[in-house]
Amino acid sequence: MTQAQLASEISLDRSALAKIENGSRRVSALELSQIADALGERIEWFLYETPPAIVSHRNLQDPGAASVSIDRLIERLARNVEFIQENDSAWSLPALPQIDRPANPAEAEAAASKARTALGLDRTEPLYNAAETVSRLGLLVFSVDIGAETADAASILLERGAVALINGNIQIGRRRLAFAHELGHCLFADEYSVDWRVAEYDDSSAWESRIDRFARALLLPRGGMDQAWRQFQERNEDLRTRAVKLASRYRVDMSTLARRLVELGHIDRTQADRVRQVRTTRADIVDLNLVTHDELAAPSTPRPYDEAVLRLFRAEMISSARAIDLLLDTWSEDDLPALAPLPENAIWQFVS
Repeated sequence: MTQAQLASEISLDRSALAKIENGSRRVSALELSQIADALGERIEWFLYETPPAIVSHRNLQDPGAASVSIDRLIERLARNVEFIQENDSAWSLPALPQIDRPANPAEAEAAASKARTALGLDRTEPLYNAAETVSRLGLLVFSVDIGAETADAASILLERGAVALINGNIQIGRRRLAFAHELGHCLFADEYSVDWRVAEYDDSSAWESRIDRFARALLLPRGGMDQAWRQFQERNEDLRTRAVKLASRYRVDMSTLARRLVELGHIDRTQADRVRQVRTTRADIVDLNLVTHDELAAPSTPRPYDEAVLRLFRAEMISSARAIDLLLDTWSEDDLPALAPLPENAIWQFVS
């Protein structure tokens, strides 16, 4: 907004707003409230520094472009998490384990194995309930539908713990890949970066390509993929059936699966193109006894975060309106627990 637009919105003279901006005029609480409302921000946005953080984006839709909506929301989430940690003595995020930054594809594979071990996964099993699983490491994953014209995901590594935001507008396979990608940035304590489009067979020395390799290895572990491929060969199953089964079991999109199968040497590029064209049908779900699951669906907030908000509400440290705001309007006031009435002598806590 221009100064003139904002001044008009809050019924203030443009010259007065200019003086507020350059520090030569005081701003009243009412004026600040009006400015915050006009800009869609909370008042503390003007009063407190952004939490110290390392920020990462995953933007494959429009590589290199600014993602204003995801920037604002991830900052809001970071502020919310910092606020809760400061006020809820029962909750503190653990420090995320740090893994050495991989210098090549082999090290990216090794890093994924270390991450899977930290998550309590063996060498073959899928990573299910991703948000719940990584919360134990200190990463809080939120999913919000922020539209098709913005980044797939973003993450902020805080002084303690981290926050990831997944764009719930994208399909489950891309949501999970974006989640794994952001986990990598947090575990490697990576600097701010905006992903450029990763070509299908690009130079593997590029850093974002190694992050993608880590993400694929995390979701599609070599041990499990090799084991499944041997079983498929023994049963002489066709390529399409193999792709549908693997994509369903590991909950990835066909493009991610195709690239991983090429990496592991199970298929060539021509076969990979065929895998990318596969679409799982309702008949596949019935015939192959597949289990569907809409993981990281929007809107969703992590359970430890929800529990902390409820503790603050029950302790009457925050109002119902503030609780709903912290919960990103995924709850209504009717969903909040009833508070016990205060004893009569509690009035002396509020009146002196």
